[in-house]
Amino acid sequence: MRAAVFYEPNTPFIIEDIELDPPGPGEALVKIAVSGVCHSDYHLVTGSTQHPLPVVAGHEGAGVVEAVGPGVTRVRPGDHVVLSWVPTCGECFYCQHGLPAQCEATIAPLWAGTLLDGTTRLSKNGQTIYHFSGLGTFAEYAVVPQLSCVPIRRDVPLTVAALVGCAVTTGIGAALNTAQIRPGSSVVVFGCGGVGLNIIQGAALAGATTIIAVDVVPAKMDLARQFGATHMVNSREVDAQRAIEELTAGRGADYALEASGVPAVQRLAYDAIRRGGTVTYVGIGPHDAVVPLPAGRLPREDKTLKGSYYGGANPQRDMPMILDLYAAGRLKLDELISRRYPLAAINEAFAAMLSGEVARGVIIFD
Repeated sequence: MRAAVFYEPNTPFIIEDIELDPPGPGEALVKIAVSGVCHSDYHLVTGSTQHPLPVVAGHEGAGVVEAVGPGVTRVRPGDHVVLSWVPTCGECFYCQHGLPAQCEATIAPLWAGTLLDGTTRLSKNGQTIYHFSGLGTFAEYAVVPQLSCVPIRRDVPLTVAALVGCAVTTGIGAALNTAQIRPGSSVVVFGCGGVGLNIIQGAALAGATTIIAVDVVPAKMDLARQFGATHMVNSREVDAQRAIEELTAGRGADYALEASGVPAVQRLAYDAIRRGGTVTYVGIGPHDAVVPLPAGRLPREDKTLKGSYYGGANPQRDMPMILDLYAAGRLKLDELISRRYPLAAINEAFAAMLSGEVARGVIIFD
């Protein structure tokens, strides 16, 4: 099958034919229809994500189940599925305590680049190729754990469904599950890419009345308004903190959610909330990055800091719910897709993402 394989940091993806083994026990073979282009995959390119190489990247995808291995009960051939890069067992300590994205049964093998049994299904001429996040959606097919498959309604386009595999669930979940935004509140969102735009949508769903979008790309200001922001701040042109204070009666926002993962912006998000406010860090930066915070002020100001991984989502519960909201006209998902690319243009797709000129690019498979 054709796949985009990544071999070394700071090199392009290579499009080539590789071998794919059939699904084993508890696994499914999925024909990939669409894969989103996400910044988390780019962390492989820079080397900031430590991961075994070579690897088939891609973790935001949707497709159709073609075959299943022994013991599979969640899906059957013909099912339309969104692929979750955080499969959850539902039984471990973290799953039982409301943190399924930290699932003890699945997190270690996935970061090792394997499936849940510690092996891979990908190779070329005898060389092992790893799966990114237990998926590898930059390929025509993927063998994945059945726990990664979320069956969805067939009337939703797979182009839209793919985005629910990461950006949409991460953003909406951060607003609803992690920050738990209250009706009538003020919210500031830093970074208006695929995740940030969905944080804005989540804030609107929660009933926030003031939603401030902060970015440096003018085109994203227009998108932010389309997705529900009430005010836009270009932090390259104005003092963002002062602008936020002016929009929140001089106090700062009730909630700040940071989607860029840039340490300087993460600090700005802390400063943007009022006393007693909550900042939620959603964007993932380099593992060794440090955010300096005022330790003396933190307790005096009663501020709360949270992290949000995968939007605190339970994929089997939240992804179908999100698609129901889309089908009911309450969420904009088609509008997230700025460009469509063939697999052969994957490096072009990443260049467009890095330039900030797209909300989301997607790879379309025939």
